[in-house]
This record gives sequence, C-alpha cells and structure tokens, in this order.
Amino acid sequence: MLGPPRRRRPAPPAATPSAEVAERAVAPRAALGLPPGAVPGQSGRPAGEDGRPRVVPEEFERPSSARVYDYLLGGAAHGAVDRRLGDELTRTSGDVVTLARENRAFLRRAVRFLLAAGIDQFLDLGSGVPTMGNVHEVVARSRSAARVAYTDVDSIAAAHGQALLADVPTASYSTADVADVDAVLSAPGVRGLLDLRRPVGLLAFSVLQHVRDDAAGLVERYVARLAPGSALAVSHFTADDGRATAHVERLTARYAHSAPRPRTRDEVARIVAVTDLVEPGLTWAGEWRPEAGRPPAPTDPRGHWAAVGFVR
Repeated sequence: MLGPPRRRRPAPPAATPSAEVAERAVAPRAALGLPPGAVPGQSGRPAGEDGRPRVVPEEFERPSSARVYDYLLGGAAHGAVDRRLGDELTRTSGDVVTLARENRAFLRRAVRFLLAAGIDQFLDLGSGVPTMGNVHEVVARSRSAARVAYTDVDSIAAAHGQALLADVPTASYSTADVADVDAVLSAPGVRGLLDLRRPVGLLAFSVLQHVRDDAAGLVERYVARLAPGSALAVSHFTADDGRATAHVERLTARYAHSAPRPRTRDEVARIVAVTDLVEPGLTWAGEWRPEAGRPPAPTDPRGHWAAVGFVR
C-alpha cells in the first residue's frame, strides 16, 4: 500500500494580480494575435468590489475534487478539509496516488499527441488547479504557443488558477460548470482566448464522472459547437475496478459540488462515440501510448478509462 503523498504547506490565499500586472499581460496577447477579451486568468464570475475573484465561502467547509486531486498529486492549493479526505482515500484505496499520477501522465501524452497533430488551442473542462504538469505547462515544454482555456466550477481552485496564470498570455481560467455548455463557451476566458471557428482540443480529464446524468449527451453538445478537425481527450474513473467501492463513493460524496459516478467501459465508450478514436482506442490510462522506456502498465484493472479521438 502506498503511503500518503509528500506533504507541503498549504498555499496562502491567492492574491489578485494588480492592475499593473494585468495591464502588462495585455500587450503579449496583442502581439500573439489573440482576439480581444478577458486578460489571462479572468473569471467567468464577476469580481467583488475589491477586484478579487468572488469565492464561495461554503467551499472552504467541504472538500472539493479539484483540491483533493491537487493534494494527491503533491500540490499546495488545498486546505485541511481536502487533506483529510485525501488521507482517507489513501487509507481505503492504497494506490489512489498512483491512479492520480497515472491520469496526469495520460494528460501529458494526450496533449503532446494533439499538439503534434496540429491542434493549437485547448478547452480544459473541470481542470482543477492548473499546476503539477497541467496543460499549459505541457504546451510550454513543447515550445508551442497554443492557447489553453481552463474552466472549473470550484471558485477556490479558480482563484488559485487566475493568480497563477496572470502572467501567462496564452492561458485563461474561467469559473463555469461543465454541465452548462453555454456558460462554458461564453465565459470571458474562453470566448476571449479561443477561436471556435478553428479546431479545438476539448479536454475532459477525470471530470465527466462528476456529471451524474447524461454525460454522453453533454459531450455531444460540446462537440456540436466545435469546428471540424477538433479533437476530444477523455479520462473517466471506472466502475469496472474493485477500487471503485461503495466506501470510496461514500467518502467522495462529501465533495462540495457533486459526488462522482464511476462508469463502466461500455458507458465510457458511449461518451467518446461521437469521435473517431485513434489507436489504441479506449483503454486504461496507463496503456494509452505509453512513453518508450517506461515500465509497462500493470495488468490488473486501473482507475481510469482513457481515449483520444477526432471529431467527425
């Protein structure tokens, strides 16, 4: 059984970028030919009177999937309530840290694949805190100027994200619920950064299990709004694995916004059926185009189904 992740001190409350910093961020956007709109990190929710992103106080009292995930990955954008749940998950499912890291490794490989395929703008749904090797960092390491619009319903994760991205001209963070397609696509950080008339990489890493009802229909609505040549990358927590026990589901029912709903391979296959999947199709996250020289993925079931496909 794996021990809990290495502890780090919780990050202090995110400071809102000053007007001077925000103003400096505008010039690089123009130089890159980005469309007018929100400065990097602008939220989809209105700011308070002091200009800071509006945080929902109740979210401090309950754990959030975004912040627990950050904790499991070894990040610092979480609170005591998130650490407590993360530790409980680690005790009841000893390899949950491995599964989180495996999912993040799939993110890196999928984004690099899409960059190589010519995708140069990404919409990341339910992205959590944009640290620990998230999409814009993969883009930067690939020496690409691709644009990345992050979204999440968690206002605390969004506040962290907006501060972290204040000086990144090709990335934004908007507070929006993945289940509301119109709200996501009209959020200032999305419509001000991405050109939906061109191909977009729609990313849904470990988020669709938080859509309790028709996740396949939701993805279909997103895809219908994207240009030909767009792509979809999905990872989804599995119901085909003994680790998706009733006990784990009971613990994650404490999340502030929605309790996860694991799905079977057949259910996830229906979610990605709106695309033409690339090889190896729908598989375990660790088995999707593993990097050369890496140890082979375990043969027992893993935590996330994963796939990448192109919009027809």
